[in-house]
Amino acid sequence: MSARVEQIRERLHAALAPSVLEIEDESHRHAGHAGARDGRGHFRVRVVSGQFAGKAPLARHRAVYAALGELMQTDIHALAIDARAPGEEER
Repeated sequence: MSARVEQIRERLHAALAPSVLEIEDESHRHAGHAGARDGRGHFRVRVVSGQFAGKAPLARHRAVYAALGELMQTDIHALAIDARAPGEEER
């Protein structure tokens, strides 16, 4: 597991206490992409947390961004987020 993935995992666990957390580093798919030239990565996360219950998708995404903090400027170029509350069906 890469150091970036581990940092993402630690921050999301600390902030959201997820029951499910999956992180995929998709940076290799974006080699040569203009936004990837600065060394930041492309990631996909699936987060299931009780903290998302009753919250709109935008609020859920904001909670993920807040948990990641400065990693969004220093290590992450793109982030695909699937944020759900426990018991929500796959879309």
